[in-house]
Amino acid sequence: MDWTLHPLGDQAVLIEFGNEISEEINHIVQTAASSLDDWQPEWMVEYIPAFTTVTLFYDPLYIANHKTSQNQLPYDWVHQQVSEFLSTLTIKETGPARTVEIPVCYGGDLGPDLSYVAEKNGLTEEEVIERHMNGDYLVYMIGFAPGFPYIGGMDPAIAAPRRKDPRLKIPAGTVGIAGAQTGVYPLETPGGWQLIGRTPSKMFDPSNEEAPTLLQAGDRIQFRRITEEEYENLKEGGA
Repeated sequence: MDWTLHPLGDQAVLIEFGNEISEEINHIVQTAASSLDDWQPEWMVEYIPAFTTVTLFYDPLYIANHKTSQNQLPYDWVHQQVSEFLSTLTIKETGPARTVEIPVCYGGDLGPDLSYVAEKNGLTEEEVIERHMNGDYLVYMIGFAPGFPYIGGMDPAIAAPRRKDPRLKIPAGTVGIAGAQTGVYPLETPGGWQLIGRTPSKMFDPSNEEAPTLLQAGDRIQFRRITEEEYENLKEGGA
């Protein structure tokens, strides 16, 4: 396992496991994140896993007061501690990933950019929908907004660029495409993704203290097509 450490300001260290987005590297990232949960050193404030990196934030004042000599900077001490931690990290095989089904009503008012994605790629709207439902999806990371999943594995034949003029308000549950990725907006936020549908499923529920986000990094996704009537019924039922 290869890794490099880089300072990120004066309160964080960037752990980089590679520069290519892949399931193998992302598995290492998730293993490191899980191991940090077990380690939980007192000087660590939080960590943020991404596609190929984990950013670890630390408390420099705590380190200066408790752990370092006068001649050692907090970052140098953290660099040493993290290096020792990573040198003992073991990448283990995991069982089958959790698969989460997400119902989606495609097109129409709920997916106003479906026609653009189809025209951009020389496909019909039905072909875009079929290809979107049949991707081999993996949630690589959660970011941008609470519960927003960055999902890889989409058919490249339906890739589409971000909008040049982002929308100021995108409804919660909207399914979008940006480049070769797809994702679901968990909250009403601005955004520039191409919108192809919407799900009634709650991606983020702050009242659920144990699991406020529907998806987690490492999950597999299966999109299922539903009608507008099914969408309304599921939405009313609190899907």
